[in-house]
Amino acid sequence: MIPVKVLAVRYLPGASPELCRRLGAPSGYQSLAMLTTDCDDATYIALDEATKAADVEVVYGRSFYAGAANASTPNAGEVIGILAARTPGDARSGMEAALRALERLGFREANNVPYLAHTVSSAGSFLAGEAGVKPGTALAYLIAPPLEGMYAMDFALKAADVTLQKLYAPPSETNFGGGLLSGTQSACEAACSAFASAVEEVARCPGKLQ
Repeated sequence: MIPVKVLAVRYLPGASPELCRRLGAPSGYQSLAMLTTDCDDATYIALDEATKAADVEVVYGRSFYAGAANASTPNAGEVIGILAARTPGDARSGMEAALRALERLGFREANNVPYLAHTVSSAGSFLAGEAGVKPGTALAYLIAPPLEGMYAMDFALKAADVTLQKLYAPPSETNFGGGLLSGTQSACEAACSAFASAVEEVARCPGKLQ
């Protein structure tokens, strides 16, 4: 597994009301916690974990163009995530949950082809909103380079009784592609397994098939 590198973390216990408003924070959510890392998709999963661990909302999460290898500054990385909470303690608790999640998350790699095939057993408010499903729904979070991602998505959809809730058509900001699938936890796990196998097949033999 390719580990995620956390680049910067900061807290604003009493952020400017105007900043909170522009970020879309709910009324009364004036404590912010923010981070940057070198892996956007793992960070989105970690931010979702924060919403299940504390009274926080993900008010901002954006990937940067071209990926962490082409970051504009040392601490920019590939993504920024911002949590908002009613209290500084909630903001810190949410961020600590996200940081713990990042310790166990990361991309797998097959012949230098990185990919993510992760089952979210119970989506929090952030990923549920992204996928258009109810919180608590199981999701398969699938991401790979452009061709691999679209090729493997077909295998994932055929492997189990899952629904494509959101397609990340390539190129994304980081030139990858994939999507979010919903279903039972076992169905999502089967979809993840099929996705991973298909990505690894392309990685072994990317050239024209005979």
